[in-house]
Amino acid sequence: MSQMPGGDLVEHVTCLGCGCSCDDIAVAVRDGRIAEARGACALGSSWFGDGRVPAIARAHGSIVTVDAALDAAATLLDQARRALVFLGIDISCETQRAAVEVADTLHAVVDGVSSSTVAAGILAAQRRGRVSATLGEIRNRADCIVFWGTDPAARYPRYASRYAPEPAGLFVPDGRRSRRLVSVDVGDARGPADADTRIRIHADQELDAIAALRAVLAGRPLGGTELDGALADLARTLTAARYVAIVYDAEPGALPPEPARAESLTALGQQLNAVTRACVTPLRGGGNRVGAESVLAWQTGYPMTVDFSRGHPRFRPDDGAGALVATGAVDAVLVVGRALGTPFAIDAVRSVAIGPSASELPCDAAIDTGVAGIHESGTAFRMDDIPLPLRAPVPGPPVAADVMRALAQRIHTRRSRRS
Repeated sequence: MSQMPGGDLVEHVTCLGCGCSCDDIAVAVRDGRIAEARGACALGSSWFGDGRVPAIARAHGSIVTVDAALDAAATLLDQARRALVFLGIDISCETQRAAVEVADTLHAVVDGVSSSTVAAGILAAQRRGRVSATLGEIRNRADCIVFWGTDPAARYPRYASRYAPEPAGLFVPDGRRSRRLVSVDVGDARGPADADTRIRIHADQELDAIAALRAVLAGRPLGGTELDGALADLARTLTAARYVAIVYDAEPGALPPEPARAESLTALGQQLNAVTRACVTPLRGGGNRVGAESVLAWQTGYPMTVDFSRGHPRFRPDDGAGALVATGAVDAVLVVGRALGTPFAIDAVRSVAIGPSASELPCDAAIDTGVAGIHESGTAFRMDDIPLPLRAPVPGPPVAADVMRALAQRIHTRRSRRS
């Protein structure tokens, strides 16, 4: 932290506004508030805001102490027939780990946003494997970038300037001039406007087009349509490159939903690696959603929708949080982190919320905490599965990980007294 007139400058802060997780932000702090996030894009500046969040604890509609709210939360969750622990997107890995402990103690189900957004890609990776690379490797090696139905500028504003195609890399010293940009437009989902090559595919032709491209790479002839000719030209472009990066947006957005897309693109990347080097990299949204998948996999062996009801973790990918609440399979929910992206209504079941602005939710018990990366230090994962340290530029409410550990201890105590 360095001094500046009227305040402090906290450097090397990680922004969780999108999956790029830019860690080169300098946050100017004045009077305990964020005055400026230098280096951040508009999305990042909005994510940082001024650093102000509420610091309230509620129980049964009244403002109470944190200890009283923890007691009410422990009682509600301990008495539940079957509970759900839902991981929000803006909590650290340390908080996620504590939440998994609570789920294990309660014999609950633990889930996050992945089961309702990117489950198809996760399951495809389990069946097919992955052709992955870090963003740093793409920056340093990729001389051909294929943007498949996505323009990162729309939801990942600094992707182009930090990773590709603009920066110079170890094996692409001239940056953009060293790279060939290919845009595959799928339906209305268009790639970058400055692409060197552009191919247009109807949304209902997408999987057929990937299969046809793989056929060309395998040396099989295609028909004589205009699209076949464009795919044959694309195959020649890809095989002539030293390193191909296929980039697509895994989050719900402009690209039409297609469960088989991730697996088909992975198969394409695997086939390309027979003749050159290639990777397939999904773009991911903000917060620490990739961290939730990593922590769950590390703690339980599974990346989402883990059921502890039998005393050990089981993978239940068809029983996501939304379905569990909608069918009445759970009678209590613990939301950890902001409730953004929850595939269920918070007030549809008895609930506890622990996280930023939790007191604003219609819950039986709620405890406000800070935001990971703004008020709380710890660890978060970038979209390419790289862990990054979080620096907290401003103080805030209680730390979410500490609150979760205290909740876990109260539940342990209640259960040990009964045994």
